[in-house]
Amino acid sequence: DSNRWGTVQVQAVYSGGQLVDVQILSYPDGDSKSVRINQRALPTLINEAVSAQSAQVNTVSGATYTSNSYKASLQSAIDAAKAASGLS
Repeated sequence: DSNRWGTVQVQAVYSGGQLVDVQILSYPDGDSKSVRINQRALPTLINEAVSAQSAQVNTVSGATYTSNSYKASLQSAIDAAKAASGLS
C-alpha cells in the first residue's frame, strides 16, 4: 500500500493456521525521519497483529501513514494467504 511517504509492503507468515509473524518487505526509508518513525512503529504493529491474529490493530501515534498502509498491506496478505490455503 502506498502513501505520501512511500510504500509499505508486508508478508503474513502462518504456521498451524495461526499468524506467527509479519515480515516487512518494504517501508518508507527515503529520509532519516521516516527511518526513525518506522523503526519504532513497525515492531509495535507486528506484535499487535500477531496478538490480534488480524490486521485490525491500533494506529501508532506519530506514524499514521505507515500504520494505515501497514494495515492495508497486511489485510491483503492475510486475504491472499487464506485464499491460497482454501480457508475463508
